[in-house]
Amino acid sequence: MRRNAIIQALAITGLIASSPLASAASNLVFCSEGSPAGFDPGQYTTGTDFDAVAETMFNRLTQFERGGTAVEPGLAEKWDVPPDGLSYTFHLRPGVKFHSTEYFKPTREFNADDVLFTFQRMLDKEHPFRKAYQAEFPYFTDMGMDANIAKVEKLDDHTVKLTLNSVDAAFIQNLAMSFASIQSAEYADQLLKADKAADINQKPVGTGPFVFKRYQKDAQIRFTGNKEYWKPADVKIDNLIFSINTDASVRMQKLKAGECQITLLPRPADLEGLKKDPNLAMPSQPGFNLGYIAYNVLHKPFDKLEVRQALDMAVNKQAIIDAVYQGAGQAAVNAMPPTQWSYDDTIKDTQYNPEKAKELLKAAGVAEGTEITLWAMPVQRPYNPNAKLMAEMLQNDWAKVGIKARIVTYEWGEYIKRAKGGEHDAMLIGWSGDNGDPDNWLGTLYGCDAVDGNNFSKWCHEDYDKLVKAAKATSDVAKRTELYKQAQHILKAQVPITPIAHSTVYQPMRKDVQDFKISPFALNSFYGVSTGR
Repeated sequence: MRRNAIIQALAITGLIASSPLASAASNLVFCSEGSPAGFDPGQYTTGTDFDAVAETMFNRLTQFERGGTAVEPGLAEKWDVPPDGLSYTFHLRPGVKFHSTEYFKPTREFNADDVLFTFQRMLDKEHPFRKAYQAEFPYFTDMGMDANIAKVEKLDDHTVKLTLNSVDAAFIQNLAMSFASIQSAEYADQLLKADKAADINQKPVGTGPFVFKRYQKDAQIRFTGNKEYWKPADVKIDNLIFSINTDASVRMQKLKAGECQITLLPRPADLEGLKKDPNLAMPSQPGFNLGYIAYNVLHKPFDKLEVRQALDMAVNKQAIIDAVYQGAGQAAVNAMPPTQWSYDDTIKDTQYNPEKAKELLKAAGVAEGTEITLWAMPVQRPYNPNAKLMAEMLQNDWAKVGIKARIVTYEWGEYIKRAKGGEHDAMLIGWSGDNGDPDNWLGTLYGCDAVDGNNFSKWCHEDYDKLVKAAKATSDVAKRTELYKQAQHILKAQVPITPIAHSTVYQPMRKDVQDFKISPFALNSFYGVSTGR
């Protein structure tokens, strides 16, 4: 589609409303799937939040190469690690500027003070800013970084040293993740003095390739290209607009009409039609993800292993994959995808057996007709294209063994918040890997440190946890692999979750989009991307 046609379509939908934008040469509209819960990356854990915030407006000390898992320098040009692996000295990039906005005008460039503020706020619950604006940092704590980072020191304006209590084999990868985005200490100080600390989550300031302009919940987010970005060749878009549409069919219609140029998470039923459209491209790759059911072991009757085993074997997994994924998903056996190194392919899946499930439930003293809640996500995610349909099929499966499941859902941010608070009985959730390390699955999702965060099963198993922590504390890959395999056997036997599927990721876009890379971590980044013929 010609650029003027795109501009006309955007004007019709109200995404472009002013003459300066209408005459701009490079604009990109991304039809996204949901509203972010906020704009402070450290507080959140989902791709919906990270796409809209961390991947647009922020940088980290280290970063992943576009479209890959390799770590490269970010706000740190280089780093030194001694042989004992217990400290990391980061040499910060000079000349990096924070965004200048209507609400903040920086008086200095990025330096060590910003790194200290970012990490000390997450580490110290008595930090002045954290006391003024009470927030939790679930990813940081789920990975045990709050306990393992012993000290953050400023050696000079462009050198910072982080000292650890124990070796963390994935530390550099972890710092490249969205939650570790670097905030401006100067901006935080301005907010603190004005008694507006909470604005850090509504009016973001970063060093990233795009600058925040405005946000209308459930409608759109608008950004402009950062003309002072430290890597200028990465900013090829003047105006980036997130058009928020929870309905996949609406997103695809807008893509076909040229009202957006990139979208995500097409329904399996729409794939063939999208592939046939001559104006569209449909790159895809195997998903580094997992969709699963989490059983809250703190709620009766899920505290009993026999009940979890029964519900697990009562799930007609193949029927769900056929109906929900429609050829774009593979049955999941373990608690992480088979493309993750250390995956144990000797573990076999539980066989579908509703009769045996009935026997287990009876032996566990669970009366026929027992009612539970089954939470279903309100949004599509790469690991689950249709949570509502999946929940309805599970409801039917469990009814056959005498369990009445009442389906519950909430707005996405509320869904995650309430689930972390443990309100659910069973819930549909999932994960796309964030850094390529096994700990990002086995520790972050199922470890004891994550019980108040991404461990939605609230499952804490002492032997399992020891294995995962021992694996994280050594850099010997063979030893780590063996420990992770042992942990996978315990997890499979204890059934805190029922793995359902790994999905194929499709990224529909118009053919005039250039150099967009599919992230293995299911993130959508627009630096380096351009549009035009």
